[in-house]
Amino acid sequence: MSASILLVEDEPGIAEVLCDLLRAEGHEVSWAADGNQGLSLATAGTFDLLVLDVMLPGKSGYDICRGVREAGFDGGILMLTARGQVDDRVQGLRTGADDYLVKPFDPDELLARIDALLRRLRKTELTPVMTIRFGAISADFSKGEFLKDGQPLPLSAKEAELLRLLVNHRGQVVTRETILSQIWKDQPFITPRTVDVHIAWLRQKIGDQGHIVTVRGEGYRFEV
Repeated sequence: MSASILLVEDEPGIAEVLCDLLRAEGHEVSWAADGNQGLSLATAGTFDLLVLDVMLPGKSGYDICRGVREAGFDGGILMLTARGQVDDRVQGLRTGADDYLVKPFDPDELLARIDALLRRLRKTELTPVMTIRFGAISADFSKGEFLKDGQPLPLSAKEAELLRLLVNHRGQVVTRETILSQIWKDQPFITPRTVDVHIAWLRQKIGDQGHIVTVRGEGYRFEV
């Protein structure tokens, strides 16, 4: 299961060993030696997985993780750190990491965690839908037609885009930052509160019966 991986690690010796280890498994690996370079490469590239050391020159691994998630990166993120405290692990997960491995670690465990993360990510890849029915709602995104109980349902362009984004990530949490970057394209003066307001309007129009679930502190999830 090969993947494109970015390793951000400031210790050259460790980085060389990890790059060789990952390449031996068939992965394509890029390396950044500091946080600023890591964030630049991560946001400019098309990586399947980021492996981030937490303590880095410049920006920390937490900063990179938060930055790429806000930019819409939906690949895997594995944090590496010498820290083992619960608070540090929680901070990493809250900034958008998928998994956390404390140094020193066994190389086989690193490979096993990467394989498991890649399997999970690829298993959850969903095919975008053009039409969907849920509750009293029928949506045809290709035609921009929406019905409620068979009657036309007037959705604004942003509400339609928001519904489509949630539907295409059904069963998965979509963060407010991802919604902002995908729908509002990082327009100035647009805040996460804008997302909440549009979610409320959308729920009111579709007569939501629990299809759009609020995930506290993270974002929203669409359930059929």
